[in-house]
Amino acid sequence: MEWKTKITKVEPNHLVTKGYRQEDLIGNIPFSHVVYLLLKDELPTKEHGLMMDAILTACVDHGVTPPTAMASRIVASGGVPLPTAVAAGILSIGDAHGGAIEKGAKFLQEGVISVKNENKSIDEIAKILVKESVEQNKRILGFGHRIHTSDPRTKKLFTLAEKLKIAKQHIALSKAIEKELERQTGKKLPINVDGAIAAISSDMGFDWRLGKAFFLIGRVAGLTAHVYEEQTEFKPMRKIFDADVGYDGPQEKDLP
Repeated sequence: MEWKTKITKVEPNHLVTKGYRQEDLIGNIPFSHVVYLLLKDELPTKEHGLMMDAILTACVDHGVTPPTAMASRIVASGGVPLPTAVAAGILSIGDAHGGAIEKGAKFLQEGVISVKNENKSIDEIAKILVKESVEQNKRILGFGHRIHTSDPRTKKLFTLAEKLKIAKQHIALSKAIEKELERQTGKKLPINVDGAIAAISSDMGFDWRLGKAFFLIGRVAGLTAHVYEEQTEFKPMRKIFDADVGYDGPQEKDLP
């Protein structure tokens, strides 16, 4: 059997990634652009390259409270090597944390398909989608944030997308949904950074199944910093949480 791959050709003294010699990429193409190359099979335009860099930077860190940072720090406190602790944080990425980009992109991409297939406006589709989610008591991922009432990362990313002429139907649909959510629920649920990246990456032509990839690639840098800080500035096995632990199991009893 021969294992086929379209990613990198490896021969003695010779490496070719997605058609480009690696020694030509090194020092000439920014890392974020090489990530784009790996995911899209082509080097980005100047505009898409700048946007890709912005997306990865927006994912880099959000303090010590997210599951990724907490998991990495707790495992690091056990005295394991740096890669092990960073991996622990990565393993905590799921639908609840870091997964909104993927689910949000799928939702928006299906919504834009509906705009075309049903010959309806973006505002009409947004109204239908929000109505369905309210009736089914389902949350539309990418809207609202536990800390930010106006996510500064979203503002910057959308402004850049407009400036670079990347903003198209997916961003327009996300903004229409934001308005409809407030109108139909009475709650202000602004587009968060995950929703912004979902919309922008969709307008850039990325498959929604790559949603978690943007978060993962960007967040590895932040997790590495958290683990290094934990290992160099704190004692192993330190008390990280101050929350009291209560017991509500069976009452104490003697063996029969």
